[in-house]
Amino acid sequence: MCERMCGVILIGMRTTHANRDNGGPAVQIAERGTPAVQKAEQGTPAVQTAGLTKHFGHRAAVEDVSLTVPRGTAYGFLGHNGAGKTTLIRMLLGLTRASAGRATVLGLPVPAQRAQALARVGAIVEEPSFYPHLTGRENLMVAAAMRGPEARTRIDQVLHRVGLEHRAGDRVGTYSLGMRQRLGVARCLLSDPELLILDEPMNGLDPGGMLDMRRMIRTLVEEEGRTVFISSHLLDEVEKTCDVAAIIDGGRVIAQGPIDELVADGAGELVIECEDLERATALLAGDPEVRELRREHGALRMRLTAPDYAGEINARLVMAGVAVTRLEPVRHSLEERFLEMTTRLEVAA
Repeated sequence: MCERMCGVILIGMRTTHANRDNGGPAVQIAERGTPAVQKAEQGTPAVQTAGLTKHFGHRAAVEDVSLTVPRGTAYGFLGHNGAGKTTLIRMLLGLTRASAGRATVLGLPVPAQRAQALARVGAIVEEPSFYPHLTGRENLMVAAAMRGPEARTRIDQVLHRVGLEHRAGDRVGTYSLGMRQRLGVARCLLSDPELLILDEPMNGLDPGGMLDMRRMIRTLVEEEGRTVFISSHLLDEVEKTCDVAAIIDGGRVIAQGPIDELVADGAGELVIECEDLERATALLAGDPEVRELRREHGALRMRLTAPDYAGEINARLVMAGVAVTRLEPVRHSLEERFLEMTTRLEVAA
Protein backbone atom coordinates (compact mmCIF):
# COMPACT_ATOMS: atom_id res chain seq x y z
CA MET A 1 0.00 0.00 0.00
CA CYS A 2 1.33 3.45 -0.78
CA GLU A 3 0.30 6.84 0.53
CA ARG A 4 -0.44 8.54 -2.72
CA MET A 5 -4.19 8.74 -3.05
CA CYS A 6 -6.21 10.87 -5.46
CA GLY A 7 -3.18 12.87 -6.56
CA VAL A 8 -1.87 13.84 -3.14
CA ILE A 9 1.77 13.08 -2.51
CA LEU A 10 3.01 12.62 1.03
CA ILE A 11 6.73 12.52 1.78
CA GLY A 12 8.48 11.11 4.83
CA MET A 13 7.74 7.41 4.33
CA ARG A 14 9.45 4.28 3.12
CA THR A 15 8.12 4.51 -0.43
CA THR A 16 6.68 7.28 -2.55
CA HIS A 17 5.76 7.39 -6.21
CA ALA A 18 7.22 9.59 -8.89
CA ASN A 19 5.24 12.46 -10.32
CA ARG A 20 2.40 11.16 -12.45
CA ASP A 21 3.57 13.48 -15.22
CA ASN A 22 6.99 11.81 -15.21
CA GLY A 23 5.57 8.31 -15.42
CA GLY A 24 8.62 7.21 -13.46
CA PRO A 25 9.01 4.22 -11.15
CA ALA A 26 8.50 4.25 -7.42
CA VAL A 27 11.45 5.70 -5.53
CA GLN A 28 12.63 4.20 -2.26
CA ILE A 29 12.80 6.70 0.61
CA ALA A 30 15.16 6.02 3.50
CA GLU A 31 13.42 5.54 6.80
CA ARG A 32 14.29 8.09 9.45
CA GLY A 33 16.81 6.94 11.96
CA THR A 34 17.18 10.12 14.02
CA PRO A 35 14.72 12.53 15.66
CA ALA A 36 13.78 15.45 13.43
CA VAL A 37 13.83 18.31 15.82
CA GLN A 38 17.55 18.18 16.53
CA LYS A 39 19.69 21.25 16.64
CA ALA A 40 19.93 22.40 13.06
CA GLU A 41 23.37 22.79 11.59
CA GLN A 42 24.23 26.43 12.12
CA GLY A 43 24.12 28.50 8.98
CA THR A 44 22.60 25.78 6.77
CA PRO A 45 19.26 26.86 5.26
CA ALA A 46 16.34 24.47 5.31
CA VAL A 47 15.95 25.00 1.57
CA GLN A 48 18.26 26.73 -0.87
CA THR A 49 17.97 27.03 -4.63
CA ALA A 50 20.20 28.71 -7.20
CA GLY A 51 18.98 29.46 -10.70
CA LEU A 52 16.31 26.76 -10.50
CA THR A 53 14.47 26.52 -13.82
CA LYS A 54 11.80 24.27 -15.28
CA HIS A 55 10.66 24.36 -18.89
CA PHE A 56 7.72 22.47 -20.36
CA GLY A 57 8.53 22.59 -24.04
CA HIS A 58 9.06 26.24 -24.86
CA ARG A 59 7.14 27.47 -21.80
CA ALA A 60 9.07 28.42 -18.66
CA ALA A 61 7.05 27.39 -15.59
CA VAL A 62 9.89 28.40 -13.24
CA GLU A 63 12.73 30.65 -14.35
CA ASP A 64 16.04 31.26 -12.56
CA VAL A 65 14.64 31.02 -9.03
CA SER A 66 17.09 31.50 -6.16
CA LEU A 67 15.62 31.08 -2.66
CA THR A 68 17.00 30.83 0.85
CA VAL A 69 14.62 29.42 3.47
CA PRO A 70 16.02 29.94 7.01
CA ARG A 71 15.58 27.11 9.48
CA GLY A 72 13.05 27.47 12.26
CA THR A 73 10.78 29.85 10.33
CA ALA A 74 7.40 29.83 8.64
CA TYR A 75 8.25 30.68 5.03
CA GLY A 76 5.56 31.86 2.64
CA PHE A 77 5.86 31.25 -1.10
CA LEU A 78 3.37 33.64 -2.66
CA GLY A 79 1.94 33.90 -6.12
CA HIS A 80 -1.15 33.84 -8.28
CA ASN A 81 -2.53 30.48 -9.33
CA GLY A 82 -0.31 29.27 -12.17
CA ALA A 83 2.68 31.37 -11.06
CA GLY A 84 4.93 28.32 -10.65
CA LYS A 85 4.55 27.53 -6.93
CA THR A 86 3.62 23.86 -7.19
CA THR A 87 6.18 23.22 -9.93
CA LEU A 88 8.94 24.52 -7.67
CA ILE A 89 7.72 22.33 -4.79
CA ARG A 90 7.77 19.28 -7.07
CA MET A 91 11.38 20.04 -7.99
CA LEU A 92 12.33 20.36 -4.31
CA LEU A 93 10.76 16.96 -3.63
CA GLY A 94 12.41 15.35 -6.63
CA LEU A 95 9.04 14.67 -8.25
CA THR A 96 10.03 16.49 -11.43
CA ARG A 97 13.52 17.24 -12.68
CA ALA A 98 14.77 20.79 -13.05
CA SER A 99 15.81 21.96 -16.50
CA ALA A 100 18.62 23.98 -14.95
CA GLY A 101 19.93 25.18 -11.59
CA ARG A 102 20.41 23.38 -8.31
CA ALA A 103 18.62 22.87 -5.00
CA THR A 104 19.44 21.63 -1.52
CA VAL A 105 16.96 20.45 1.11
CA LEU A 106 18.23 20.35 4.71
CA GLY A 107 21.75 20.75 3.36
CA LEU A 108 21.54 17.81 0.94
CA PRO A 109 21.47 18.17 -2.85
CA VAL A 110 18.25 17.18 -4.61
CA PRO A 111 17.82 14.98 -6.57
CA ALA A 112 21.31 13.50 -5.97
CA GLN A 113 20.60 12.72 -2.29
CA ARG A 114 16.83 12.86 -2.48
CA ALA A 115 16.20 9.80 -0.31
CA GLN A 116 18.31 11.05 2.60
CA ALA A 117 16.87 14.58 2.42
CA LEU A 118 13.22 13.55 2.18
CA ALA A 119 13.51 11.17 5.11
CA ARG A 120 13.48 14.35 7.22
CA VAL A 121 10.71 16.10 5.25
CA GLY A 122 6.94 15.96 5.50
CA ALA A 123 5.09 17.29 2.48
CA ILE A 124 1.57 17.58 1.12
CA VAL A 125 1.13 18.45 -2.53
CA GLU A 126 -2.52 19.03 -3.49
CA GLU A 127 -5.37 18.30 -1.07
CA PRO A 128 -4.68 15.44 1.40
CA SER A 129 -6.78 12.34 0.77
CA PHE A 130 -7.79 9.57 3.15
CA TYR A 131 -9.92 6.46 3.38
CA PRO A 132 -13.28 8.08 4.20
CA HIS A 133 -14.76 4.93 5.82
CA LEU A 134 -11.91 4.78 8.35
CA THR A 135 -11.59 7.00 11.39
CA GLY A 136 -8.91 9.63 11.70
CA ARG A 137 -6.96 7.39 14.06
CA GLU A 138 -7.29 4.38 11.76
CA ASN A 139 -6.00 6.40 8.81
CA LEU A 140 -2.96 7.35 10.88
CA MET A 141 -2.46 3.73 11.89
CA VAL A 142 -2.34 2.78 8.20
CA ALA A 143 0.23 5.51 7.61
CA ALA A 144 2.27 4.55 10.68
CA ALA A 145 2.50 0.94 9.51
CA MET A 146 4.54 2.19 6.54
CA ARG A 147 6.95 4.19 8.67
CA GLY A 148 8.06 1.79 11.36
CA PRO A 149 7.31 1.19 15.05
CA GLU A 150 8.25 4.69 16.27
CA ALA A 151 5.57 6.30 14.11
CA ARG A 152 2.82 4.27 15.77
CA THR A 153 3.82 5.61 19.20
CA ARG A 154 3.38 9.21 17.91
CA ILE A 155 -0.27 8.87 16.85
CA ASP A 156 -1.78 10.30 20.04
CA GLN A 157 0.83 13.04 20.14
CA VAL A 158 0.24 14.24 16.58
CA LEU A 159 -3.54 14.11 16.96
CA HIS A 160 -3.21 16.39 19.97
CA ARG A 161 -0.78 18.67 18.13
CA VAL A 162 -3.27 19.31 15.32
CA GLY A 163 -6.28 19.53 17.65
CA LEU A 164 -8.09 16.40 16.47
CA GLU A 165 -7.82 14.21 19.55
CA HIS A 166 -11.56 14.55 20.25
CA ARG A 167 -12.56 13.62 16.68
CA ALA A 168 -10.00 10.86 16.15
CA GLY A 169 -12.67 8.17 16.51
CA ASP A 170 -14.95 9.68 13.85
CA ARG A 171 -14.90 8.59 10.24
CA VAL A 172 -12.90 10.92 8.03
CA GLY A 173 -15.88 11.11 5.67
CA THR A 174 -17.56 13.29 8.32
CA TYR A 175 -14.59 15.70 8.59
CA SER A 176 -14.65 19.25 7.25
CA LEU A 177 -11.99 20.34 4.76
CA GLY A 178 -10.09 22.11 7.54
CA MET A 179 -10.06 18.95 9.66
CA ARG A 180 -8.78 16.90 6.71
CA GLN A 181 -6.03 19.46 6.15
CA ARG A 182 -4.98 19.15 9.80
CA LEU A 183 -5.13 15.36 9.62
CA GLY A 184 -2.81 15.59 6.61
CA VAL A 185 -0.34 17.55 8.71
CA ALA A 186 -0.69 14.96 11.49
CA ARG A 187 0.18 12.24 8.99
CA CYS A 188 3.30 14.14 7.99
CA LEU A 189 4.29 14.59 11.64
CA LEU A 190 4.33 10.82 12.22
CA SER A 191 7.85 10.78 10.77
CA ASP A 192 8.92 13.70 13.03
CA PRO A 193 10.14 15.89 10.14
CA GLU A 194 12.46 18.86 10.43
CA LEU A 195 10.83 20.49 7.40
CA LEU A 196 7.16 20.62 6.41
CA ILE A 197 6.23 21.64 2.87
CA LEU A 198 2.54 22.49 2.51
CA ASP A 199 1.01 23.35 -0.85
CA GLU A 200 -1.95 25.77 -0.42
CA PRO A 201 -2.86 24.46 3.08
CA MET A 202 -5.51 27.17 3.64
CA ASN A 203 -7.20 26.90 0.28
CA GLY A 204 -10.96 26.50 0.71
CA LEU A 205 -10.94 26.88 4.50
CA ASP A 206 -13.49 29.03 6.32
CA PRO A 207 -12.20 31.75 8.71
CA GLY A 208 -12.25 29.37 11.68
CA GLY A 209 -10.31 26.74 9.75
CA MET A 210 -7.73 29.33 8.68
CA LEU A 211 -7.27 30.45 12.29
CA ASP A 212 -6.76 26.84 13.43
CA MET A 213 -4.21 26.22 10.67
CA ARG A 214 -2.37 29.47 11.44
CA ARG A 215 -2.11 28.65 15.14
CA MET A 216 -0.93 25.14 14.41
CA ILE A 217 1.80 26.35 12.05
CA ARG A 218 3.03 28.93 14.56
CA THR A 219 3.18 26.21 17.25
CA LEU A 220 5.20 23.93 14.98
CA VAL A 221 7.69 26.76 14.40
CA GLU A 222 7.86 28.50 17.77
CA GLU A 223 7.49 25.58 20.18
CA GLU A 224 8.97 22.71 18.18
CA GLY A 225 11.60 24.48 16.11
CA ARG A 226 10.46 23.09 12.77
CA THR A 227 10.59 24.87 9.44
CA VAL A 228 7.29 25.19 7.57
CA PHE A 229 7.33 26.12 3.86
CA ILE A 230 3.87 27.27 2.73
CA SER A 231 2.83 27.99 -0.84
CA SER A 232 -0.26 30.15 -1.07
CA HIS A 233 -2.13 32.79 -3.02
CA LEU A 234 -3.84 34.02 0.20
CA LEU A 235 -1.64 36.98 1.00
CA ASP A 236 -3.39 38.14 4.14
CA GLU A 237 -3.02 34.73 5.78
CA VAL A 238 0.64 34.48 4.81
CA GLU A 239 1.27 37.92 6.30
CA LYS A 240 -0.34 36.79 9.58
CA THR A 241 1.37 33.38 9.63
CA CYS A 242 4.85 33.66 8.14
CA ASP A 243 8.14 35.23 9.19
CA VAL A 244 9.72 35.33 5.74
CA ALA A 245 8.27 35.20 2.25
CA ALA A 246 9.07 35.20 -1.44
CA ILE A 247 6.80 36.48 -4.19
CA ILE A 248 6.77 34.62 -7.52
CA ASP A 249 5.14 36.00 -10.64
CA GLY A 250 5.29 34.45 -14.08
CA GLY A 251 7.74 31.84 -12.82
CA ARG A 252 10.23 34.41 -11.49
CA VAL A 253 10.83 35.51 -7.90
CA ILE A 254 10.36 39.27 -7.82
CA ALA A 255 10.92 39.87 -4.09
CA GLN A 256 11.87 37.94 -0.97
CA GLY A 257 12.80 38.67 2.62
CA PRO A 258 11.29 39.13 6.09
CA ILE A 259 7.61 40.09 6.02
CA ASP A 260 8.33 43.40 7.76
CA GLU A 261 10.79 44.34 5.03
CA LEU A 262 8.46 43.32 2.22
CA VAL A 263 5.67 45.54 3.52
CA ALA A 264 7.93 48.44 4.45
CA ASP A 265 7.42 51.54 2.37
CA GLY A 266 10.84 52.43 1.02
CA ALA A 267 9.41 55.65 -0.45
CA GLY A 268 8.77 57.06 3.03
CA GLU A 269 5.01 57.61 2.90
CA LEU A 270 3.72 59.51 5.93
CA VAL A 271 0.29 60.27 7.38
CA ILE A 272 -0.35 63.28 9.65
CA GLU A 273 -3.46 64.22 11.59
CA CYS A 274 -3.60 67.72 13.08
CA GLU A 275 -6.07 70.37 14.18
CA ASP A 276 -5.57 72.76 11.24
CA LEU A 277 -5.18 70.87 7.97
CA GLU A 278 -5.38 74.04 5.86
CA ARG A 279 -2.47 75.67 7.63
CA ALA A 280 -0.42 72.46 7.71
CA THR A 281 -0.93 72.04 3.97
CA ALA A 282 0.24 75.61 3.32
CA LEU A 283 3.33 75.11 5.50
CA LEU A 284 4.40 71.93 3.70
CA ALA A 285 3.29 72.68 0.15
CA GLY A 286 6.55 74.21 -1.03
CA ASP A 287 8.94 71.86 0.78
CA PRO A 288 11.25 70.12 -1.73
CA GLU A 289 11.57 67.12 0.62
CA VAL A 290 7.79 66.53 0.50
CA ARG A 291 6.14 64.94 -2.51
CA GLU A 292 2.59 63.96 -3.42
CA LEU A 293 1.10 66.05 -0.60
CA ARG A 294 -2.65 65.47 -0.40
CA ARG A 295 -5.59 65.49 1.97
CA GLU A 296 -7.23 62.11 2.46
CA HIS A 297 -9.83 60.92 5.00
CA GLY A 298 -9.30 63.88 7.33
CA ALA A 299 -5.51 63.62 7.31
CA LEU A 300 -2.48 64.68 5.29
CA ARG A 301 -0.57 62.05 3.31
CA MET A 302 2.75 62.60 1.61
CA ARG A 303 5.92 60.93 0.44
CA LEU A 304 9.25 62.03 1.85
CA THR A 305 12.57 61.96 0.04
CA ALA A 306 14.08 60.59 3.27
CA PRO A 307 12.04 58.80 5.98
CA ASP A 308 13.96 60.49 8.83
CA TYR A 309 12.66 63.85 7.61
CA ALA A 310 9.41 63.14 9.50
CA GLY A 311 10.91 64.60 12.68
CA GLU A 312 11.70 67.87 10.90
CA ILE A 313 8.11 68.11 9.65
CA ASN A 314 6.71 67.50 13.13
CA ALA A 315 8.97 70.17 14.63
CA ARG A 316 7.99 72.71 11.97
CA LEU A 317 4.27 72.19 12.46
CA VAL A 318 4.53 72.41 16.26
CA MET A 319 6.65 75.57 16.11
CA ALA A 320 4.02 77.12 13.82
CA GLY A 321 1.35 76.39 16.42
CA VAL A 322 -0.27 73.46 14.62
CA ALA A 323 -1.14 70.73 17.14
CA VAL A 324 -0.17 67.33 15.69
CA THR A 325 -2.33 64.47 16.99
CA ARG A 326 -0.94 61.68 14.83
CA LEU A 327 2.22 61.28 12.76
CA GLU A 328 3.32 57.86 11.54
CA PRO A 329 4.69 56.09 8.50
CA VAL A 330 2.19 54.27 6.32
CA ARG A 331 2.46 50.49 6.57
CA HIS A 332 1.16 48.75 3.49
CA SER A 333 -0.30 45.26 3.68
CA LEU A 334 1.49 42.43 1.95
CA GLU A 335 -1.40 42.26 -0.50
CA GLU A 336 -0.92 45.92 -1.44
CA ARG A 337 2.81 45.43 -1.94
CA PHE A 338 2.19 42.27 -3.99
CA LEU A 339 -0.27 44.04 -6.29
CA GLU A 340 2.07 47.01 -6.60
CA MET A 341 5.00 44.79 -7.61
CA THR A 342 3.10 42.61 -10.06
CA THR A 343 1.31 45.58 -11.61
CA ARG A 344 4.65 47.33 -12.12
CA LEU A 345 5.97 44.25 -13.92
CA GLU A 346 2.89 44.09 -16.15
CA VAL A 347 3.32 47.73 -17.13
CA ALA A 348 7.02 47.20 -17.84
CA ALA A 349 6.20 44.21 -20.05
